[in-house]
Amino acid sequence: MTRFEYLETSIEGNGVAVIYLNRPRQLNSLNRKMVSEIVAAMEDYDRDENVRVIVLTGVGRAFSAGADIDEMTTDDPISLELLNQFADWDRLTLIKKPIIGAVKGFVFGGGFELALSCDLLISASGTQFSFPEVGLGVMPGAGGTQRLTKLAGRTKAIEWLWTGERFSAEVALTHGVINKIVAPELLMEETLKFANRLATQPPLSLRLIKDSVNKAVDYSLYEGMQYERKNFYLLFASQDQKEGMNAFVGKRKPEYRGK
Repeated sequence: MTRFEYLETSIEGNGVAVIYLNRPRQLNSLNRKMVSEIVAAMEDYDRDENVRVIVLTGVGRAFSAGADIDEMTTDDPISLELLNQFADWDRLTLIKKPIIGAVKGFVFGGGFELALSCDLLISASGTQFSFPEVGLGVMPGAGGTQRLTKLAGRTKAIEWLWTGERFSAEVALTHGVINKIVAPELLMEETLKFANRLATQPPLSLRLIKDSVNKAVDYSLYEGMQYERKNFYLLFASQDQKEGMNAFVGKRKPEYRGK
């Protein structure tokens, strides 16, 4: 695995890779190199046949307090266009394996956008969420307005985006932004428990379920159902489908190999 300046990585349990945001003094604020490293680590694990699930979390008392504003104060439209500011963020959407975010403390701005790029979010109690960009005269640019609206609906999304107000994990859960709340001291234990549970599932099924659900966000019901059906048929070409059904008939535990 590549060594990173702003990340720590490890393999836990049954093929669960953990990526730790590691700028605790800056509350894991995201500079461009850090985002590039996150994407590189995700892509490495996505290619690794021994990895089944990816967990993303933060070192210290915050998941991420947002973008590194110092890095952006001199930007202008042309420099951002030439830099292709969000190219790395777009690559995150191409990760095929399940990504679970374990969030705590502050989940603000770009950090919130990063969290929303995960497939599931498990939050420590006491965590606060916010898109404060409006107070800086800007707005989210890495998918925040889109993902939040699709999860929470237009009414709450535009309220939070216009005001920049913070809201709690309990409110986030109520509006479908996160999946679960746990005690802070149990955050990684519970996240890894869930990740290891997913890691025992057939990898190709997880991959194509994620693909189909992502398409459902943008497709009409009919288009989505046609897309789902093709993925359903495709899984019948896999060894895991044969293993799963034969294990069921034979009343034994299946052993999935992702093939």
